[in-house]
Amino acid sequence: MTSAPFFDAPVSALRRALDEKDISSVELASLFLDRIEAFDSGLNAFITVDRERALADARAADERIARKGTGALTGIPLAYKDVFCTEGMLTTCASKMLSNFVSPYDAHAVTLLKQAGTVNLGKTNMDECAMGSSSETSYYGPVKNPWNPAHVSGGSSGGSAAAVAARLAPIAAGSDTGGSVRQPAAFCGITGIKATYGLISRFGMIAYASSLDQAGVFGASASDCALLLSAMTGFDPRDSTSLDRPTENYAAAIEAPSPNPARPLDGLTIGVPDEFFSEGLGDETRAAIEQALAQYRALGASTRKIALPNARLAIPVCYVIAMAEASSNLSRFDGVRYGHRAAEYADLVDMYCKSRSEGFGAEVQRRILAGTFVLSHGYYDAYYLQAQKLRRLITEDFKRAFAECDLIAAPTAPVTAWPLGAMSDDPVQMYLADIYTTPVNLAGLPGLSHPCGFDTAGLPIGLQLIGDYFSESRLLAATHRFQQATDWHLRRPAIARTSA
Repeated sequence: MTSAPFFDAPVSALRRALDEKDISSVELASLFLDRIEAFDSGLNAFITVDRERALADARAADERIARKGTGALTGIPLAYKDVFCTEGMLTTCASKMLSNFVSPYDAHAVTLLKQAGTVNLGKTNMDECAMGSSSETSYYGPVKNPWNPAHVSGGSSGGSAAAVAARLAPIAAGSDTGGSVRQPAAFCGITGIKATYGLISRFGMIAYASSLDQAGVFGASASDCALLLSAMTGFDPRDSTSLDRPTENYAAAIEAPSPNPARPLDGLTIGVPDEFFSEGLGDETRAAIEQALAQYRALGASTRKIALPNARLAIPVCYVIAMAEASSNLSRFDGVRYGHRAAEYADLVDMYCKSRSEGFGAEVQRRILAGTFVLSHGYYDAYYLQAQKLRRLITEDFKRAFAECDLIAAPTAPVTAWPLGAMSDDPVQMYLADIYTTPVNLAGLPGLSHPCGFDTAGLPIGLQLIGDYFSESRLLAATHRFQQATDWHLRRPAIARTSA
């Protein structure tokens, strides 16, 4: 096997190649590092790449492989959204505020993946402080879509999605507050899954909105995502929201043989909410989703209409809660303890004001101000408390829906990736891009996006599957069966078919 095919191989094939000595981990890491060096200038998917660190990780992995002490991800390169703290490495959250912050510790998810023997290629670009839906608010400049660099990659985990789509990394980690894994996965034509809230520790993930944030993963396929997700889950006593429950091997679960290979999804009921197929959904997206649902029916699944009547309220509810929590979480960035500090100031208050004004971009400042407003005296009951009551109603809608179906299918986004700058002056329109993903975060449910078609401009379309709590195996298995029967996940942008 020559070196060229390795950059486009599934993780399972890379595992075999490493174990059979067709390639070493150092060679594999070098291959992806060379691709980043050759192609990332046109995408801006990475903020930090540390070749020495990556090759050191790879040498350690090769030693483990030589001792036959390997796991599924030993020696496999990956990238982290720059919201995950990594010891001794810049962790910027794509903000000037943290542009000089070198983390003294690892996020829990990073620790688990280090223990699994992965190779850290670097930290990926994103919307500043995870606030955005296009990865354009980054202090380091926008991330560009590998299918068309004149278009956005989605956000806020756009760098991780673009890196996987362009095959600059085989897998990547991201975070999802209102769709920040699923929407960029859809825009970049790959698979992305957000876990059930509490399944992956948030310790060491720089917080945006603590009751909504959850880690997620990107891969070319459900199979690749399953391997990475399996390694990231596990109880962490340092995170008060971490759930103490047995870990699952999602990769083994999706490979379980079906009693009816011709109809592997027999018995699976997929709910289709009318509210997600109404005004605002693009015609090409609607057509692709309907064709994908027909394919699921051909595989044995049945579909039925369900109701999520309060889902239409998800955008205002999610953003009121998220901005309120952001105003609290981001108060720690004050120029005193770490991060950016203004060069000149008259007194402590002046230092706070100047440091935060200089350190945060316009969108982050907008959300902090709005969050502070909804928490202020006289407005807390009218906005924040009301949003929490509506959040409960949205969660109850899902509970009733899952009494009737196993999974819920929906578009991931109303439209495909828009041109860079097209929505920069209209933040409300940008927020509406998350209309189908935010309800999932409000309820704390797992959600997955996989490619299911393209529009006439050649941009990918994603189908979103939503599961009940802890149904990651079911989500991944259904997607895996779909991907065994289709080739949408195998299609690559031109950059991903080009050797460095």
